[in-house]
Amino acid sequence: MSEPVVKLDVLKALGDNTRYAIYLELARSSRPLATSDIADVLQLHANTVRPHLERMRDAGLLAVGVSGRGDVGRPQHRYSLAADAPSLGLEPPSIPALARMVLSVAKRLHASAADAEAVGSEEGWNRARPYDNAPSTLEALVSDLDRLGFDPFVTDAVNRPSGTADDELDDDAEAVVAFAHCPFEELAQEHPELVCGLHRGLVAGFVAQMGDAETRDFCTLTSRTPCQVTVAAR
Repeated sequence: MSEPVVKLDVLKALGDNTRYAIYLELARSSRPLATSDIADVLQLHANTVRPHLERMRDAGLLAVGVSGRGDVGRPQHRYSLAADAPSLGLEPPSIPALARMVLSVAKRLHASAADAEAVGSEEGWNRARPYDNAPSTLEALVSDLDRLGFDPFVTDAVNRPSGTADDELDDDAEAVVAFAHCPFEELAQEHPELVCGLHRGLVAGFVAQMGDAETRDFCTLTSRTPCQVTVAAR
């Protein structure tokens, strides 16, 4: 599993206005971009853009591939966001459109919340596998949900001995993980049974794959206390 991008390195890399503008273009793009593509959009010389791309690549923010030939006959590098780089909330426009269409298909096929939960559980199961060596299930879950844009935070814990770290669960302990942001909020408002079912399954599948905890009391936006889940040691 690749290491998450260190936040301080991200701040340093994106602290420059030109690099930030380049990063936004890559975050918005539905395809990898060549140096010349970025230079044209931002009205900069390619020689100005190139060292900024290398700086962000060195910080682990960008992935680079080789495609075709450039103007001088050399292989052309194309840049995209690294798999674990922050998206800054800017998905390519095709992603929300695809999500809406998939949900419409699900509704036409009369998919239920249970169907959505089963799909989410499979995804959560797969997402948990790279975290085999994580210090704890709670830490791994919070880390992965943060990468997905849910801004999770541990709000409460019971039966936790004094001195226990906030991201660990001892025997008979449980913690409440709340979600400060839902990256699917608009779709969840329209299709809460499907979208929240996917999220419920995602969390439950992830925790089940880790093997030493379980989820309880998953609250959705329709609940009295919305958007949180209890994770308990077992």
